[in-house]
Amino acid sequence: MTDIVEAGIASGTEGKLIRALDWKGAFWVAAGVPPLVLFSIGGIAGTTGKLAFVVWIISMVMGFLQSFTYAEIAGMFGNKSGGASVYGATAWLRYSKFIAPLSVWCNWFAWSPVLSLGCAIAAGYILNAFFPIPAADSQIVLDWIAAHAASVTADSPRVAEYIEAHAGTTPDDAVKALLGADGVAALTPAIRTWSLASFSIPYLATANINATFFIGGILMLIIFAIQHRGISETASVQKWLAIIVLVPLLIIGLYPIISGQIVSTNVTGLVPPTAAYAASDGTWSNGGWTLFLGGLYIAAWSTYGFETAVCYTRELKNPKTDTFKAIFYSGLACCLFFFLVPFAFQGVLGHAGMLAPGIVDGTGVAEALGGLIGAGRVITQLLVVLMILALFLAIMTAMAGSSRTLYQGSKDGWLPKYLDHANEHGAPTRAMWTDFAFNLFLLAIASDVGGYFFVLAVSNVGYIIFNFLNLNSGWIHRVDSGHIERPWKAPGWLIGLNTVLAFVNALFLGAGAKVWGYSNALWVGFIFAALILPVFAYRHYVRDGGKFPAGAMEDLGLIGQDLGVRKAGMLPYLALVGGLAIVLFANWFFQLPA
Repeated sequence: MTDIVEAGIASGTEGKLIRALDWKGAFWVAAGVPPLVLFSIGGIAGTTGKLAFVVWIISMVMGFLQSFTYAEIAGMFGNKSGGASVYGATAWLRYSKFIAPLSVWCNWFAWSPVLSLGCAIAAGYILNAFFPIPAADSQIVLDWIAAHAASVTADSPRVAEYIEAHAGTTPDDAVKALLGADGVAALTPAIRTWSLASFSIPYLATANINATFFIGGILMLIIFAIQHRGISETASVQKWLAIIVLVPLLIIGLYPIISGQIVSTNVTGLVPPTAAYAASDGTWSNGGWTLFLGGLYIAAWSTYGFETAVCYTRELKNPKTDTFKAIFYSGLACCLFFFLVPFAFQGVLGHAGMLAPGIVDGTGVAEALGGLIGAGRVITQLLVVLMILALFLAIMTAMAGSSRTLYQGSKDGWLPKYLDHANEHGAPTRAMWTDFAFNLFLLAIASDVGGYFFVLAVSNVGYIIFNFLNLNSGWIHRVDSGHIERPWKAPGWLIGLNTVLAFVNALFLGAGAKVWGYSNALWVGFIFAALILPVFAYRHYVRDGGKFPAGAMEDLGLIGQDLGVRKAGMLPYLALVGGLAIVLFANWFFQLPA
């Protein structure tokens, strides 16, 4: 019976996930998705200009529609955890053993970096709170400039170099600018520039072992400790964090609209900018479309993310009814926040205001939130705490979901065997430690703004690949496993529409991955995705002798190594070829503005 709590430990040290959640618990665990809007709100505004809020709305509508395919296939697998990638991967097994682990792997390396990215931003907030960098116009800097005014003169070589680099600048203005920069540098706490080590990773990015790295690592350990006690404890903590975070965020999203602070010119005249992070309006040229598609590409990483609500099917007390409710109500909550917050930000701040460095890198979002409601210093400091809690909420959601993807991937014979373990509380601890180790590496890269968006752009390559495969798995399951009970079944037209959206996502991938400062992001993402192929080959053909673990396909009524009949024929292969063709064509055709 599905309401019996499975608390026993299996043979050896391998435990089981425990049925301890109802749909509301899964909803609270997934409640870390709405704060993801704050991860890239500045970046999307920078690349798409006035179109930013429209990008969020379009992306969220797509994510909500696509979730109905995931809700249907999730209901078919009441005995699996790991989320939509696991449920969809089984549809591809008949056609290629290697496609299934690719889907699971791509989903994991897309979701897992939320840990490092969130901890990098949270570390930035903590550093700003305790070791702030003084503003150029602050009194302390002005006093320093007055005391050192003679250190830079109009005939200084530095002044000549500055004027050469900033055409049209007068000598007096150059002196003021250089003195201001010197003052800020002299008064910046040493911890903000300290680095234990910095090194370049060929073809990837630069890693930096600095204060952000160490603070972020400590935050990840705290989150690990919370989740070590199992999903019910995690859901309990998530519930209160969500209430503390989401209620104020909702008020902040509504207040500017209700109080009439939205400036109409900030949300009309919708055209892309002349270039990424340019404050001037451009046109709907090839370059403009490329920036727009790049925004839709990166927004998907946040807006589609509530599909994590179905990661916990194996831990739901009644998966037949709770699975659909969890993803449906999570989707509605995300629609509310992803519609309101970007619109309120842009409506009040405008395009130029959204380009502020603190919004682009995420560390100044709390101050911007305070500005939306006219908050004073005390309230703004409380909003800083709120932002750190929001980041905790998102990080906990990511660790809970991504670790269970690793766990189930191992149970089904796709990923390394050692991940197939849960502790006495039903927490997949070895998968969690793997997440932790992987994200320590990413945290070293994400400790600066450039590295942050590199990690985001590359990880999203995996996320779009997963979404393409999974949206197609909806119709493949209909064809090959139409006889399997579906507690909730999507309308046929919606399965068809979501199949079309799979190819729209392929367009986003091809055109958009290059927008984020790394022209090779698409190819790095493809290479990282392909790493699973030798890993799976070793697990399946060497470790397991070419056989899948017993029960891997039992939800589909398949026993032993029987993968079933390929009723869809060549159609899945044609879908793969078509998707790849769209990605490559879009990558060739769409180019950034000159």
